[in-house]
Amino acid sequence: MPRQARLVLEGFCYHIINRGNRKESIFKDTDDYERYLKLLSRYKIKYNFKLYGWCLMNNHVHLILESNKLSNAMHGINLSYAQYFRFKYNKSGHFWEGRYKSFVIQKDQYLINCISYVEYNPVRANIVSRPEDYKWSSYSTRLLGQSNGLLDPLAL
Repeated sequence: MPRQARLVLEGFCYHIINRGNRKESIFKDTDDYERYLKLLSRYKIKYNFKLYGWCLMNNHVHLILESNKLSNAMHGINLSYAQYFRFKYNKSGHFWEGRYKSFVIQKDQYLINCISYVEYNPVRANIVSRPEDYKWSSYSTRLLGQSNGLLDPLAL
C-alpha cells in the first residue's frame, strides 16, 4: 500500500526533523557537516525553497523551511547525503530512521519560537553553553550576521 502524500500548504513553513537509523550518528567529522550544508545549498537553489533556520546534531537534523516542493527537496537532500555517507564510511542498509517528520508552522510568533527551539538544541543537549558556540546551526548566521548564503530573512 503506498504512503499517503504529505500535505503541502502554500505560504506555510515546515519544521523538518530527520534522524539517523537506530539514532546512530549521521555526522562523524567536519567534512560531513559541511557536505550536508552544501547539499542544502544546492537543493535550495534547485527547488527554490526558503530556509529560516537549521541545526545539525550528531544523529539528527532540524530544518525550518518554506517550500511548495517540499517532498522533492527533501528527497534530493536525504538521498544525496545518504549516498555520500554510505560511500565514505563503507556502509549499507537503511540510513534514515524513516520518513522525515514535517510539522506545519504559520508565519507568526510560533515560527520565531520554532527557530529558537531548533537553534537552542545544542544548549539543551549540553554540547555548548551558548547557542553561538555551536558551529552547525543557523544561530550565528541569523543573529550575529555571519552570512553563508543559506539563510533567508524572515518576513512575517
